[in-house]
Amino acid sequence: MEAVAEAVAAAVAAGVEPFPAVDKCDASGREGHAVAADLEGTLLRSRSAFPYYALVAFECGGVPRLALLLLLSPLAAALGLAVSESAAVRVLVFAATAGLRVAEIESAARAVLPRFYAADVHPGAWRAFSACARRRAVLTATPRVMAEPFLRDCLGADAVAGTELATWRGRATGLVDPRRGVLVGRRKAQALLDIFAGDEVPDVGLGDRRSDYPFMSLCKEAYIVPRSPAVEAVAMDQLPRPVIFHDGRLARRPTPLAALLTVAWFPVGFALACVRIAAGALLPMPWVYYAFWALGVRVVVRGAPPPRAERAAGRRGVLFACSHRTLLDPIFLSAALGRPVAAVTYSLSRLSEFLSPIRTVRLTRDRAADAAMISELLDEGDLAICPEGTTCREPFLLRFSALFAELTDEVVPVAMESRMGMFHGTTARGWKGMDPFYFFMNPSPAYVVTFLGKLPPEHTCGAGGRSSHEVANYIQRLIAATLSYECTSLTRKDKYRALAGNDGVVDNATGKLPPAMVKSSKAKAC
Repeated sequence: MEAVAEAVAAAVAAGVEPFPAVDKCDASGREGHAVAADLEGTLLRSRSAFPYYALVAFECGGVPRLALLLLLSPLAAALGLAVSESAAVRVLVFAATAGLRVAEIESAARAVLPRFYAADVHPGAWRAFSACARRRAVLTATPRVMAEPFLRDCLGADAVAGTELATWRGRATGLVDPRRGVLVGRRKAQALLDIFAGDEVPDVGLGDRRSDYPFMSLCKEAYIVPRSPAVEAVAMDQLPRPVIFHDGRLARRPTPLAALLTVAWFPVGFALACVRIAAGALLPMPWVYYAFWALGVRVVVRGAPPPRAERAAGRRGVLFACSHRTLLDPIFLSAALGRPVAAVTYSLSRLSEFLSPIRTVRLTRDRAADAAMISELLDEGDLAICPEGTTCREPFLLRFSALFAELTDEVVPVAMESRMGMFHGTTARGWKGMDPFYFFMNPSPAYVVTFLGKLPPEHTCGAGGRSSHEVANYIQRLIAATLSYECTSLTRKDKYRALAGNDGVVDNATGKLPPAMVKSSKAKAC
């Protein structure tokens, strides 16, 4: 190994790249091989870890913390060039984590970061990394607590070594554990030896910069991942576990420029959101559609909605079965119809109920009581329901609850599609009362409401003799085909247990979710 290290040093001194490019790596027949890889610039296309520190800063500390990170990031960049990579990492760690609860950082790492990491996987490095199935290790200067959930759950890493945070009484001090330091250079080589103690060294080493050479020199083969900004990331469906559930408020990758725009827009966006919410809550529903357009909220209506049910004519209301993107689905449905439509909800904060321009009725999760309630509401008029029970941000539909199909044959499937450019209008871990504010804080949010026509009699329970599950599955497939989404059998509980460690029932008094019942990083967001 010493001879290899000397050869590498000689090549570097001569200005020659000591390792071949990763494209030269033959990935065939490596099922029995072990691999060790760096993260930023290697498994990920981008060499900058700033976006991931920015996500932790914003999700755990809000706009002030993100602003602090932005102020200190030029210092980190200067230190990285003039002093060392280690010094730059220390500045970023301090700015993003000082004073935060470790449990909050772990929660963000499990629920928020995987979606952004997964969108940046380098195809060449992933081809070599995934081919080595005996053992996969990742060595990174990023804090281990941030990177480990994604690497283990989404990329199938068996071991992760990263920079360790110093903590005090459950909070991050903003410093690096002095016993281990920042994991760069020779510290990566030592971490690799610790991981493979008593075992053979890895067959393949992957890195992208000189600070990776020490651990790459210990591997039987080593390949460099060249910087290539134009390379396309690996498609998410090609990863071992595609990211279906994820949380967090930021909709776009927070590069330094995007983070700066977010901080600058936030106060303006919040004021604009208040105006938009006031317009939706105070104006008559026939005017809301036009008020939203005037305020920059686009509402696109497709298909022909049914006429309003008239109680005097003795006709029950229509049940609108909607796909669920945000808690505002029934409001935009009402705006598209030009009349208020009552909605049943699973868990809604008191603030959202207070601000709602339509009637909302809470389900009890008692099947008989909920059935009676829905039947009574249909006797009074039209009703909106989201059978998924919770939102999903990715192009997937969760399993549809079948209760609604047993209660009426007057069902109109509605495909709801929301578009947000800066902030997500949903949360699984935060205060749900802020969901409408975050949606309307987007510069130009949009909703597409597609009415798919009344359900044919042959596909109903009463006239068609179908089971309620057959009807629910048919509607799920119909909406999925309209939106080009994929049907799943995942449920509300699957989502909240993966992202928040609870069943997703909001506390009526606080409008917040209960503390996580499962704090282990084994709860997967992928």
